[in-house]
Amino acid sequence: MTVYDVARALPGIEELRDHSRGLAMLEAVLSPEWERRYYSFDAHWSETEQLASMKDGQGGEYTIVLSPAGVFARVFDHESPLSPFGPLADGRTWPGVLDGVPEAFREYLTEPAFTDEDGIHVTTACLWRETGDTAWHTGPVEFTGVEDHEDPDGAGRFLHLLTNRTAEAYAEWAADHYERPVDLVAVRHVLALRPLTPEIVAALDPELTLADLAEDADEIGYPGSST
Repeated sequence: MTVYDVARALPGIEELRDHSRGLAMLEAVLSPEWERRYYSFDAHWSETEQLASMKDGQGGEYTIVLSPAGVFARVFDHESPLSPFGPLADGRTWPGVLDGVPEAFREYLTEPAFTDEDGIHVTTACLWRETGDTAWHTGPVEFTGVEDHEDPDGAGRFLHLLTNRTAEAYAEWAADHYERPVDLVAVRHVLALRPLTPEIVAALDPELTLADLAEDADEIGYPGSST
């Protein structure tokens, strides 16, 4: 699976935004310590932008900027043969990965949060979708020399819960990651962005209360928060 396959499987902008908020809220409940969370959502990244993100704690990540212009998404898999820091890329972003990014998103090509100290875009896969688009777009990436890799750019692995948006997929992943059962009914409730209740929170983590989650819910822009 490559960025091309992922582009065909990703949802529209608003569905992506909602699902990302649901993932972030689930993580806030299951992982109260922010630094240990996989999925996060900042509804106030700037005055006009929101940021959905994932960090696996081992150098893999994605960041997705949602703005009035649309969505710009980047993935970085530090184990990918396309990594700028690997032996094949020679210290540069892999050819084609960032080609064709429209003017509306060009500022993200020099965004310090997405580049290293030398200005190299730390990205192995990139996708974008402007507000009026009917599909996702990618650069003309060639995978010559890395065909034997099942997921050469990391897009399939790291964006898995955005292409498979079922409650079952998240519950399975979370049960494995957190090494404990995860209530499927509660997962469905949160991914649907229904208001949090004491019962739903307790089903996911009996040690937390609604009050404990108020700040997270506001940051995420979860329905029912003050945002």
